[in-house]
Amino acid sequence: MNWDAVAGRFTPPARLAVIGDPIAHSRSPQMHNPALKACGIDAQYIRVQVPAGHVTEAFQQFAKCGFLGVNITIPHKFEAVSAVDELDELAAALGAVNTLVLRDGRLLGRNTDGPGFLRSVKEAFGVDVKDLRVLILGAGGGAGRAVAVQSALVRCGKLVLANRSVEKAEIVAGEIRAVERCRDVSVLELADDEIAAVAADVDLIVNATSLGMKAGDAKLVPTEAIQARHLVFDMVYRSDGETPLLADAKKAGAKVVDGLTLLLHQGAISFEHWFDRPAPLEVMREGLRQAVKM
Repeated sequence: MNWDAVAGRFTPPARLAVIGDPIAHSRSPQMHNPALKACGIDAQYIRVQVPAGHVTEAFQQFAKCGFLGVNITIPHKFEAVSAVDELDELAAALGAVNTLVLRDGRLLGRNTDGPGFLRSVKEAFGVDVKDLRVLILGAGGGAGRAVAVQSALVRCGKLVLANRSVEKAEIVAGEIRAVERCRDVSVLELADDEIAAVAADVDLIVNATSLGMKAGDAKLVPTEAIQARHLVFDMVYRSDGETPLLADAKKAGAKVVDGLTLLLHQGAISFEHWFDRPAPLEVMREGLRQAVKM
């Protein structure tokens, strides 16, 4: 790739990016570019596809081209950990980097997924995760692991990790127990009878799997297990309608929110890392709304 061309062929110049493989689906540019314009920042945010195994090279090239920051998405969040010069405490605890800050020639690794989750729950439901009993569906790695560890770090009342592979969830639970911030951590198989048995004893249900992204995906929670008092957070978002989980939750009278809110808040926190100023949240929200309509 001609990196100088990547940086130089845009007006305003490209100084921020999101990397992944694939990456064409990302709506981050539609969120960040209006924010940059609203703040009078002469820079553009672009998508760059980076193959697995090339994250370190990509970061070095971004630095060479004068970039200010980069967002990192699937499958590069774990590879990025070893590609930076410095990790903050949260990124180290989560074991993943989704935000790169390029400052004074150094590559600084940050993670905004966990804090974005906390802000999303507060905005959508008016409560703090620390005051909730949390069930995470798909807690064996990736986004589910980040949400699980973040919930433990704020000392949520109870944490239940459900995963197809119980062994993977047990690894996450072991890491959480080691920090001793959330002692009430349990693991179960992601199966209807198991989920139904614990749903009555939790407040917040989080879908961190990809199920629900496509029409016809299997249900994650038995319909009868969702109650009106539940808060349901589906990290999946669809432009063609609701996920089955959110549809069932609404029918039950539960409060719901989808993954678009998480994308907004984790993006806003990235913006704050890059520019040391509050992000124009409503401008970013409107950019995402328009992008989803397309």
